[in-house]
Amino acid sequence: MILPELSVILAEELAKLLVANDWTITCAESCTGGGVAVAITSIAGSSQWFERGFITYSNQAKTDLVGVDPATLKQYGAVSQQVVEQMAQGAAKQANAELAISISGIAGPDGGSEEKPVGTVWFGLTLNSHTQSEKQLFQGNRHQVREQAVHFALNYCIKMLQSIN
Repeated sequence: MILPELSVILAEELAKLLVANDWTITCAESCTGGGVAVAITSIAGSSQWFERGFITYSNQAKTDLVGVDPATLKQYGAVSQQVVEQMAQGAAKQANAELAISISGIAGPDGGSEEKPVGTVWFGLTLNSHTQSEKQLFQGNRHQVREQAVHFALNYCIKMLQSIN
């Protein structure tokens, strides 16, 4: 599998920070379909900091695998701050990981709305039970939106770890 060079560079930087803290990471991915996990596991020795990830593409998977409340999905929709925060918290708990990143978005070309246009991606991050989230609006085709989302997710984790070191 050929990964974009930036994915590998970011995964290597993230790995160094995780190893330095003796922490593990997990991910709950929807629109990226495992792209973050692919980048992380492209680094030799990744089993030291990555045990598992969750592909939570459907609402049912979000509920079954990482414990997202169905009422939250119904009220806010899958692409929302509330859902990605629950995804990150649930993934961290299920994987017993210090760091969890979650991603849910609309990669396109269809599925967007005025409120949530194509390219809207929410990211959740849980670090030692503290959770935060951020929304991004990416431009481009489906492949480009997904690639940008993977890069943002890796960089989001890096920035969080750098801020506490």
